[in-house]
Amino acid sequence: MMNRIGEAVRLGVNVPNFGPGTRPDVLRQWALTVEGLGFDLLMLSDHVVITPDVAEQYPAPFYEPFTTLAWLAGITSRVRLGTTVLIVPYRHPLLAARMAANLNDLSGGRLVLGVGVGWARQEFAALGAPFKERGRLTDEYLAAMRSAWSDTGDYRAGNIPLWIGGSSDAALRRAVRLGDAWHPLRFRLPWLREAVERLKRKAADHGRPVPELVPRIVLRLTDTPQGEDRLAGEGTIEQITGDLAQLHKLGARTVVLDPFNEDPDETNHPERAWQALATVKGETWLT
Repeated sequence: MMNRIGEAVRLGVNVPNFGPGTRPDVLRQWALTVEGLGFDLLMLSDHVVITPDVAEQYPAPFYEPFTTLAWLAGITSRVRLGTTVLIVPYRHPLLAARMAANLNDLSGGRLVLGVGVGWARQEFAALGAPFKERGRLTDEYLAAMRSAWSDTGDYRAGNIPLWIGGSSDAALRRAVRLGDAWHPLRFRLPWLREAVERLKRKAADHGRPVPELVPRIVLRLTDTPQGEDRLAGEGTIEQITGDLAQLHKLGARTVVLDPFNEDPDETNHPERAWQALATVKGETWLT
């Protein structure tokens, strides 16, 4: 039996909220396009200070995710809204918990909170956050956020899904202990298969359920097939369809597509990404 991808796997989009072509009118059109095409989820990245190490990959302007998602919540009505990923050590946990709870409430319960430990040393320094302690701080802050949501009635957090990003063993343990789902980013499928087995072992070691698998893959649609060493989501529409089928077999029920391919000039031509998204959403099928 053949099913539309959207009937078997819910698809999300990582929208570029940075770069020379990113403006409020472009972000608005991104949101309307993602929702109009029928995608389930719209996600944004997180950086606070555009230090040189950040700017090399994600140049200014960079729109802060909480404020931007709050604005997009008023523009959209159905699509879920999320972060991929919020860098936990950058914000006091009670402030982050409050902003997340308010955004979830104001959007009608549409927030998905993807989180991670961060990587940009210069940005950590600019914010006065200890880079070498980022793993420990992330664990402590996530526990504090969950406590705030459960113990303080005025947070009105509802049931915010907490997706844990990262590919290290520490990230897998974090997903098992503190998350609802594991959110790996931009990978090759053989690596993911092995990592899923590691995740299952860690869940068994902790006597806890295996977190849901909610991967983010690249979206780079090509006319010719790509080689075996390609990232998941790279290649012809047939290869991408096959990747989604493989992810479904591994247990993924939500997959986030990332159409940004590391050239900031892409943000000046968002219609190219919109066409690729329309192709995936409208013309691919999952067996």
